[in-house]
Amino acid sequence: MGLIVATKAFCKLLFDKNLSNAFNEWAQSGGVSTTTPKIETKPAQKPAATPAKPIRSDAISLLAALQREARLVDIVKEPLANFSDEQVGAAARDVLTNTGKVLDRIFDLQPLTDQEDGSSIETPADFDTGRYNLTGNVSGEAPYRGKLAHHGWEAKQCQLPNWTGSKSSAKVVAPIEIEL
Repeated sequence: MGLIVATKAFCKLLFDKNLSNAFNEWAQSGGVSTTTPKIETKPAQKPAATPAKPIRSDAISLLAALQREARLVDIVKEPLANFSDEQVGAAARDVLTNTGKVLDRIFDLQPLTDQEDGSSIETPADFDTGRYNLTGNVSGEAPYRGKLAHHGWEAKQCQLPNWTGSKSSAKVVAPIEIEL
């Protein structure tokens, strides 16, 4: 037996009460036994469970980012009847610009095709219906040829902000603001 194994065995006998008791019984019986001594060992202690972080919907995290950085909810929920078209347009310009920045940062949105709207386009023979939406008079078999009505969008990433709030604020899109 190697020195390291012997040292480990000694330490185990010294510090494990169940193993130590079983060894003592075995030694008192003369060290000879036709059966293996029953050694009761404690199951390994599980580390203390870390409290689970409150769960927040990714949709609410996205909406909160759009509100915080672009004030999207404010303009959508604002009654617009009291404002002129020029006032609404001026407010919408900032909201739309900032919403675009948020979407670019979180999703890195890219067009599915570089072709211009109105140009002629053809689907592959085995096209994915998640990437192509055929409208109009659809008949026959693929590949289909038609006029590009919209280039589509694809998210190249999805990096929502990490949320570290409390359970009670999991559904808060925008906190109450108090100016002092």
